[in-house]
Amino acid sequence: MTERSGFLKDRLLFVTAVVLYGTIGMFLRFTDLPSEAVALYRGVIGSIFILLYRAARHEKPDFAAIKRNLPLLLFSGFMLGLNWIFLFAAYVKTTVAIASLCNYMAPIFVIALTPLVLKEKPDPRKLPCIAAALAGIVLVSGVFGGSVGDPVGVVYGLAGAVCFTIIVFCNRVFRDLPALDRALMQLAMSAVTIFPYVLLKNGGQVPLPDPRSALIVLMLGVLQTGVAYCLYFRGMAVLPVQTVAILGYLEPVVSVLCSAVFLHEPLGLPGWIGAALVLTAALVSETAFPGPSQDAAGTAPGTPEDAVAGTTEIAPGRPAETAADPAENAPDTPAGAAGNPPDSGKRTPVRETIDE
Repeated sequence: MTERSGFLKDRLLFVTAVVLYGTIGMFLRFTDLPSEAVALYRGVIGSIFILLYRAARHEKPDFAAIKRNLPLLLFSGFMLGLNWIFLFAAYVKTTVAIASLCNYMAPIFVIALTPLVLKEKPDPRKLPCIAAALAGIVLVSGVFGGSVGDPVGVVYGLAGAVCFTIIVFCNRVFRDLPALDRALMQLAMSAVTIFPYVLLKNGGQVPLPDPRSALIVLMLGVLQTGVAYCLYFRGMAVLPVQTVAILGYLEPVVSVLCSAVFLHEPLGLPGWIGAALVLTAALVSETAFPGPSQDAAGTAPGTPEDAVAGTTEIAPGRPAETAADPAENAPDTPAGAAGNPPDSGKRTPVRETIDE
């Protein structure tokens, strides 16, 4: 694979995951389950899907690699679950728009801390693009249309962003850990983390879906979680942090556009301007100032190559390419991402961090 084709493939797979995340809110409108229950089912179904997929390929988890990275795997999965919990708590205390906006501060936190944590030098040319994308998110969120609500909700939303920031850094420092093993462990741990919260919010029971909701949740668990989280967290491991930040902001744009086109929800002029800002920022950033992927530059530890787990490794943490892999280039978010807001009628999306 040439550096140019690798450059395009890295970003295309990451954008694919972001687009999948962006469709979650639209499908949730057709379920009768609370958001926290959907998040729990997604974590469980996503984990099972990865296990079944690997079994169909006669592959086994790399238990040695999992054992080497186990403390960090469990911790990052725990952070993923906390990200959902803080986000749900923020919905209760403040508006969906404010909670979502606070949660989308995670990329800004990552960019600010990357020079200290990962010793990566930021590309100053991309900073205006990041600022434009953030401004676009503010407009898309509709935050100016209502009150802030309880300030405690803002704290919860920012706490969720901090949790997701930690997840990003964890996924940059795993070593020799195949992509699907990473996704499997983090999704499973996030489900374990959120399970008590689901019981607390639903009178000690896990809500059961009706037939239609069950089909939707199954799809979300397989496609928007099992596949998307692998692609999303693979991108976190190999793409420059600023690229992850800018392309990650495409998720809420996809969400509001899906709501406007398929659900006929009004977007308004500020929303369209915000969507245009984010799309333009992403396009300019990745065409005018692309920069190398971390795998091409050789700077990301434990970076998986063009295939997922179970293949023969050609370098530490870099399994050889497997063309038949449907979750190709995959490792854990999703975030994406994080949970989704209760059906409040508002259009503002949130990060799916495992998944989401």
